[in-house]
Amino acid sequence: MSDHALPDTLPAWLARLEAAHPVGIDLGLERVAEVARRMGLLDARLSDRVITVAGTNGKGSTVAMLEALALAHGLSTAAYTSPHLLRYNERLRLDGQEADDATLIAGFEAVELARLEGEPVSLTYFEVGTLGALWAIARGKADLAILEVGLGGRLDAVNVIDPDVSVITTVAQDHAAFLGTDLQGIGREKAGILRAGRPAVLGSMTLPDSVRQTATELGADVHALGEAFHREGEGVGWTFQGQALTLPDLPDPGLPLDNAATALQALILADVDLEEDACRRALAGVQLPGRMQWLGQWCLDVGHNPHAAGYLARRLAARPCKGRTFGLLGMLADKDADGVITALSPVVDAWVPASLAGERARTADDLAERLALHGGEVWHRGASPVDAAGWLAARLVPEDRVLVCGSFFTVAEVLEWRLAAGKSSDQTSGQDTAIEGAR
Repeated sequence: MSDHALPDTLPAWLARLEAAHPVGIDLGLERVAEVARRMGLLDARLSDRVITVAGTNGKGSTVAMLEALALAHGLSTAAYTSPHLLRYNERLRLDGQEADDATLIAGFEAVELARLEGEPVSLTYFEVGTLGALWAIARGKADLAILEVGLGGRLDAVNVIDPDVSVITTVAQDHAAFLGTDLQGIGREKAGILRAGRPAVLGSMTLPDSVRQTATELGADVHALGEAFHREGEGVGWTFQGQALTLPDLPDPGLPLDNAATALQALILADVDLEEDACRRALAGVQLPGRMQWLGQWCLDVGHNPHAAGYLARRLAARPCKGRTFGLLGMLADKDADGVITALSPVVDAWVPASLAGERARTADDLAERLALHGGEVWHRGASPVDAAGWLAARLVPEDRVLVCGSFFTVAEVLEWRLAAGKSSDQTSGQDTAIEGAR
């Protein structure tokens, strides 16, 4: 395709990529690395400092806190994450703001020209988006680039870039079709982002042994939670303890505190001189939509595996309501619905399963059958998340609450419905954000 035939709007580009690259996931670095080389991304530094974040859960919250902390210290930032909730622009943030359409389009054009230079290279939708974002980040020369791994680690497109600091948040079962069900094997894949002689921050004390073993084999400089750095306390007033720095009486960011401590440690290793006041401001103001995001009686969380659901259940149990808790659940077919239902059942009084669209989607009927097997009370079966939300909204009393969860798609549809209905103004002050789901 010639230059003049390329799309000139972001929606047209996204439609083109979806049609041209129908395979959503095609693990491997050979193709994407070749195009990255043609684009010059492997020949020069992406930014002054690069932090790459991998893990099953907790990536998004860690990236959000890294970004907020860096900005509070006066650093320019570029953050790449996936997937998005409402707009593709959410995937690339420059100095905390979503990239505009023109920046994303320029990145897509650069990828397309490089892809067709010489022997054409086939790339997936995600790979094109990743390379386009990396191209835009490289042109901006931010003080700090923060890259979130999309799936796995070792073979993810993000891993073509050598990080200065690598972070692994958690390891749990998810994406079994691609990563398998063996936690040791999953751990090895996540640890594939580590680099010899460079800092590796391990942000959980329950990581499988394979993560540490891989780090040792690679020669990475390991800094583990509970060893090189610690966090003490829960909620407001918690303390971060590093090897040469203590930050006491910190605010509760509404995000997992292990991830907050991990972000602080990663920035120290990236040679950021942390200041107490800046850290407090950043943690008090950090926001992450779709992660235990409260809109009045509605709690929206993208958690979609048992590990994330367990964390969400504990957070809900810690703040009981006077009425009933309804679970609006919509999930994809390749996710562990039974595990999610088991984890959430103790805090949900009644369920409204919803059908999602697409080949990977589960139907409300399928979820209802699984809920019944676990003793769940099903009140309605939604033809879509919006149908389920509308049905619930007409029946809620002020003391009730609704948990919307199970998929990015579920949360996105209900969030868009809420915003379109003009109901976003009842969002509670602050944030009580829970675990970030892997994709």
